[in-house]
Amino acid sequence: MHSRIFGGAVSAAMLLLASACSVQTVQLGATREEVVRTYGRPTHTVPLANGNRLQYSLQPLGRSAVMVDLDTAGRVVSVRQVLNPVDFARILPGQWTRLDVEREFGQPAMVDRVMSWSGDIMTYRWMDADQPMFFYVYLDVANRVGRIGQAMEFPVRPNRND
Repeated sequence: MHSRIFGGAVSAAMLLLASACSVQTVQLGATREEVVRTYGRPTHTVPLANGNRLQYSLQPLGRSAVMVDLDTAGRVVSVRQVLNPVDFARILPGQWTRLDVEREFGQPAMVDRVMSWSGDIMTYRWMDADQPMFFYVYLDVANRVGRIGQAMEFPVRPNRND
C-alpha cells in the first residue's frame, strides 16, 4: 500500500513544487481548467454534495495538502491548506470514518498497524511553525476514527563515527 501512495504523491509533489516556486495561486471563481493549468493534475478528485474537491497533496514526503473545492459549475469556491491544527481539530472520534478523513485531508503519508491498536493508523506529515510533526488518526476495525494524536517528527541522522 505504501508504494501505491508513494508513487502518486511524488509526481504530485513535483507538480506542486513547480507551482510553489512560481508563486501562482488560483482565484475564487476560476475554472477547473485554470486550476489544473496552475497546479497540475490533482492527486485525487473527490465528489462533494455541491461539486467536487481537487486534492493536491505532498504526502508522503511533503507536509502540505491543498484542497480546491469547485461548485457544480466547476468554479473555485475555496482553496485551503488543510494540514494544520485548526483543520485537524474538526476530526470527531466516534463520528468520522476513514472516508471522511481522506475526503478532508487526502491520502496519508503512511498507514501502519501496531499490536496495541486493532485497526489502521493513518499518519500525516505536517509543519507546526518550524517543527516537523506527525498527525495520527487511529481507526477501529470498522474504519471509524477511534482517536487522534500528534507527535514531533525528529529527523533521522546518519551515525557518524568521525
